[in-house]
Order: sequence, then C-alpha cells, then structure tokens
Amino acid sequence: MTKQEALYKYSIRLGDDALILGHRLSELCSRSPFIEEDLALTNISLDLIGRAQALLGFAAEIEGKGKDADFLAYRRPEIEYQNHLLNEQPNGDFAFTIARQFFVSAFEFLFYSELEKSKDANLAAIASKAIKEIKYHQQHAAEWVIRLGDGTEKSHAKMQHAIDELWMWTGELFEMDEVENLLIKEGIGVDLVPLKAAWYNQIQTILTEATLSMPEDGYMQTGGRKGVHTENLGHILSEMQYLQRAYPDATW
Repeated sequence: MTKQEALYKYSIRLGDDALILGHRLSELCSRSPFIEEDLALTNISLDLIGRAQALLGFAAEIEGKGKDADFLAYRRPEIEYQNHLLNEQPNGDFAFTIARQFFVSAFEFLFYSELEKSKDANLAAIASKAIKEIKYHQQHAAEWVIRLGDGTEKSHAKMQHAIDELWMWTGELFEMDEVENLLIKEGIGVDLVPLKAAWYNQIQTILTEATLSMPEDGYMQTGGRKGVHTENLGHILSEMQYLQRAYPDATW
C-alpha cells in the first residue's frame, strides 16, 4: 500500500464516521424532547456533516478521478463505507442518543487533538476546526449523562441500559490496521493505542459522577473499517442516497 492510498482510505474512514453519525442526528430534527435540545442536536449534526464534506472532499482530491464529496457520500455501495459501527446504531430513546454521542465525542476529542499535529496540512487544518466543535459535543453529551444518570430512578435505569447496550460497539474505536500503521510512521495518522486508556478514564470519571456503572469488557463487535456493517447502514443509505440515485445527473 502506498502513502497516497493509505491517506485516501484514512480520509474516507474519518469522513464516513462524521457523515453517518451526522445523518443519524439529523433524523431527530423536530423530534427532540424540547426545542433547545432540538437545536443542540441539529447543530451537532451540521457540524458533523460539514466535517464529512471537508474530509470526503479531501479524499476525492487525493484519488484524482474527478469525483467530489457528494459523489463519495451518495454514490458508493454499502460495502465501500468504512465508518465505525457505533455511529450507525439507531437513535433509540433519548438515553441511547446521548450514550452514543458520549462515547463518540470522548473518543473524537482525544483523536482530533492528536490529528491537529499531523504532518499533512489538510488533515491538521480539518482537525483544528473540528476540535473546537467537538469540545461542545463532548460537554453536551457528558452533562446529559450526568443529568440522566443522577436523576430519577427511571432516567437512571434508561441511561444505564443505553450505556450497557452500546458498550460492545466501542472496542472498534481503537483498532488499527495497515492504513493507520503506515500513516503513523509518516507522522500523519494518530496512534490509537495510548488513546484507549485516556478514553477509559474520561468515561469512568463521568459515569462515576452520574452514579452509573462502567460496563465490563466482553465481546466487541467489529468490521466497519472493512465494509462489514449492521443492517442499520443499509437503511440509512436507502434514505440518504435516494434522490441522487433516482436523478444521478441532476444539478442545482
């Protein structure tokens, strides 16, 4: 694998992570518990979709085949998407939405803080903008975890259930393969090994304050980086890609 091929795949992966979670949160527009939260989740969704546009646009430039961010977002088959499986999980109830965002944002804060140091100027610039948004995403999710976990008996039970159910998707966040290893040697990619302990500590601190229990590590689902997904991604793409596939040559 060449450096250029690895950089293309890396950008695709990060772009897909942002795109799929951004779409998930967009599904909650006008459906959140109250108007302030509706605006908050919609803004997080827009942040993620904006990041996806930048990363997929960069990937298209690297590939050099005349594609753009829209093509990569809307015209690829399911097996070519490489997002983390956690990001494609359904919104479920409000506790599930918050737990998913809590896990993802805690990871992204650590990841993009390191990506800012990348020797690739484009990735470093994207990370520099993203980290400002992620700080808010992380604070927002953590505050809700504490509020629900240390709230009523019902909210505590729902939050604990969401944390427990989504835990098996978190192991994949720290998996590395040839792509990461090659780019780490080039000073471009992020080494995920040291991030894992820091992530665990962040999660444990917030869960303790929320009077919630840290799940025990067990079976961890994986496959997203290899294009192996849950049925949820197919449902997302059938909705997200409908217009572009129905009218492939349409222009604004």
